[in-house]
Amino acid sequence: MSDRWRWPVPRHEFQPGRLLAGLILVAAGVLYLLDATGEADLPWFLVIPMTMGGLCLAALVGIVTYAIRRDRRDRVRAPRDRISESSER
Repeated sequence: MSDRWRWPVPRHEFQPGRLLAGLILVAAGVLYLLDATGEADLPWFLVIPMTMGGLCLAALVGIVTYAIRRDRRDRVRAPRDRISESSER
């Protein structure tokens, strides 16, 4: 019965780099929208570097996340490899 209520979309891993990149682009869009409506007067040389710096930060977060997950994956595989090597001898 629990299978019937299951969500049809498979779960995926959390990717903080992509979340950060999305939030940064939304913030840049909101700033441009505020500038276009006249609510804020922002020079272009403020928003562009902020966006580029934020995207570089998001890339760094993505790289660190990948490195941590790769390290954890290698740690989990290592004991299994040792067991299979010892059983072959």
